[in-house]
This record gives sequence, structure tokens and C-alpha cells, in this order.
Amino acid sequence: MSKIKIAIADDYKIYRDGLKVGLAADDNLEVVLEADNGEELLKALPDAKPDVIIMDLKMPVMDGMEATREVRKKFNHVKVLVVTMYEDDKFIIHMMENGANGYLLKNTDSEELRKSIYAVHETGYYFNNIVNKALLKKLILKGNIKPSFNQNIEFSERELEVLKLICEEKTAAEIGKELFISARTVEGHRTKLIEKIGVRNTAGLVMFALKNGIVE
Repeated sequence: MSKIKIAIADDYKIYRDGLKVGLAADDNLEVVLEADNGEELLKALPDAKPDVIIMDLKMPVMDGMEATREVRKKFNHVKVLVVTMYEDDKFIIHMMENGANGYLLKNTDSEELRKSIYAVHETGYYFNNIVNKALLKKLILKGNIKPSFNQNIEFSERELEVLKLICEEKTAAEIGKELFISARTVEGHRTKLIEKIGVRNTAGLVMFALKNGIVE
């Protein structure tokens, strides 16, 4: 397995240093970029080519919210894992809807952080309890509990199969094996689902499936 390349965007050097120590315990993870703010991160991304960005929300010059939007526009293949002190449902929902692949708090232990990096790298998202609770609260407050497909989108049987397996945190290779199709075909279905539904990434697909009762 090739190493997962990681960028850390956080204005506290002491926190970045602590993160690096925690990640260094895993030989498959390599920190290739550190940035004090979103602007510095975006400038360095083309050369550093990270797979996953660990993104703080509150930073000077350009914060993590704006930086995540820019990453989605210009480097859509890069996964964004928000790691912040803010446990506010509004922040969580906003970041997930704007293209973050996962959302963690800064008091998360290094084992869960490593687990989340692998998850976003392999499946495109990591949903933990704080994300699930925020999503559930949003659904209840909106009263949107009955399953309803957005804009009457029609899915083929195969697309629904792929979508449900994506929600089970399976990789493209695992889905392909289960459905007797190639991983490339799975990726094709995933891309088509993202376009059809109008979301930004795999995390958006899972949010759509949860909101619309496709999975429980």
C-alpha cells in the first residue's frame, strides 16, 4: 500500500507538531505539507499533492470554511477532514454540505484520527457520532422525516445498489466484488450519482441517502 499523504492546515504550530507525533506512529501516513492558514495551504497544494487535508476552521487570512470551498473547486479529488474545537451543529452541517469528508473535534484521540484518515481516503467520508447527531437534529427540526427523493430523481436499480453499498463504507473494489463489476465501473456509477443528485462528494451522497430514507 502506498503512503497516504497528509496536509495539516492549522495556525497553531504546537498543535501541528502534536498531530505529526500522533501520525508518525503509522508508517502508512506521511505529512507532506503544513500551513498556517487556508491561503498558504491552497498555494502549496499543487506541489505537495496530499491525499487528505486535516483542516482547522478558525485561521487567519483565510479560514477553513473558505479554504474547503476552494479545495472543492480546484482540487476536488483531495479529501478534507475538519478537525476543530467547534462542536456546533451549524458548523458541522455547513462543512459537510460544503464538501468536507469528515468532521472531528480536537480532543479526538490519535487512534480515531488515523481511522478517519483511512476512511475518507478509501471511501470518501467518515461519519462519527457528532455528525450523525447533527444530521438527525437537522432532519427532525425541518420535519423532513418522510422519505422523499429530491427533484424526483430516478435511479436505476444498479445505482441504488451502489449507493447503499457506499453507505456501508465499502470501497470501490469491495463494491465491485459484491456486484460482480469492476472498480472502475463502480467509480463511474458514483460519479453519475454525484452529478444526478447535485452533491459535492461521497459524503454528500451518504447525507442524501440518509435524508431521503434510502438507508436507515
